[in-house]
Amino acid sequence: MGADMTMSKGSNVPVPAPAVRIELGWGSGAGVPDADASALLLSSSGKVRSDADFVFYNQPAHSSGAVRHEGKTTSGAGVTDVLSVDLARVEPGIETVVLAASADGGTFGQVPGLYIRVLDASNGAELARYDSADATVETAFVLGELYRRQGAWKFRAVGQGYGSGLEGLATDYGISVDEPQQAAAPAPTASPAPAPTAPPAPVAPPAPVAQQPAAPAPPQAPPAAAAPVRLTKVTLTKDAPSVSLTKQGGTSGGMRVNLNWEVRKQFKGWGAKLGRAVAMHADLDLDLCALYELADGRKGVVQALGNAFGALNQPPYILLDGDDRTGAVATGENLTINLDHIKDFRRIVIFVTIYEGARSFADLNATVTLQPQHGAPVEFSLDECTVPSTVCALALLTNNGGDLVVQREARYLVPDRGVSPQRTMDHAYGWGMNWTPGRK
Repeated sequence: MGADMTMSKGSNVPVPAPAVRIELGWGSGAGVPDADASALLLSSSGKVRSDADFVFYNQPAHSSGAVRHEGKTTSGAGVTDVLSVDLARVEPGIETVVLAASADGGTFGQVPGLYIRVLDASNGAELARYDSADATVETAFVLGELYRRQGAWKFRAVGQGYGSGLEGLATDYGISVDEPQQAAAPAPTASPAPAPTAPPAPVAPPAPVAQQPAAPAPPQAPPAAAAPVRLTKVTLTKDAPSVSLTKQGGTSGGMRVNLNWEVRKQFKGWGAKLGRAVAMHADLDLDLCALYELADGRKGVVQALGNAFGALNQPPYILLDGDDRTGAVATGENLTINLDHIKDFRRIVIFVTIYEGARSFADLNATVTLQPQHGAPVEFSLDECTVPSTVCALALLTNNGGDLVVQREARYLVPDRGVSPQRTMDHAYGWGMNWTPGRK
């Protein structure tokens, strides 16, 4: 299908590729609500077999591995949310994969340029595209579906809206939704554990990990009596700045830390993917980092400087997968924390530094998202930077009796002359480490 061709509602086309990338996109801007992609795997009954057949931000991978929610990218004036579908791995009992979007904080009538594209996963070729042009008060939309016909796959443009949001869409297809009256109340703010009176000698930076990123743990199929699906997102604010991961179900697996930047005033037309070194202009290099203190007293930093990328399955149980200086969507940085080792953590400060290309974080609009493999995502926005800051504390994670509590920091720091951003962060949070110049 040519790039300038779009399907009409109800039409269908063959999908010859064995694996596809589903891209849901829309225009961003003032007053435009956020939106989220989701997929439902249906049997011949037109319903899901169980709640495990629902793939969305709180349940990002199907147990078969056939469908995954890959996450969002902001680029210029547009946002895309991506699902990957390995058609060859879709179980025989599944006949249709419904591809939907839900609005968060508004209606699709407020979302410009909503579309869905089906791309060949192997080469990026566009196989199908449908542009939605008639949305009004809907808060959820089925944009399209992949379905089997005589052993082959096809894509149909659907364009069916719902006024009852993601909850209404999900329940319509047989999902059991458990939505509390109010999102779980944030845990009381936990005070950081006091530093040891005699800090142990600083350890050497962790050795670089192997060149290939560690493979994510395979998704586990939920038990037969799994609890109903929770659609909740946790948003931290100044008034409610902290949350218990245990209360949100985030007690095991990997937790990915992502950072999304948009330019508020200048350098318009550039954006950033969550959790990666971002290209605001050609030479801007931002680094996502973490200071850690383990339960046994060891301290260190995970960062690109000095190739201190960490490790996921051995101390410090925190991994930075690389240093992306381009902001390219296909690569990018991701910081992952192994929640199977909560007992081994005392505290973690997640922060971001400007390595080069800008003098401060001014004019940047940022959102931080912590996405546990299991449990609700935790997200918050940063305040506008009004000081000449080159380092920002994003979140403080504290072990509170075996429960990891996440606290929104959103704290811009201004280093003294001749003091590095890392040492500035160390001083602010009392880590007490020795620092030497590093390069990458």
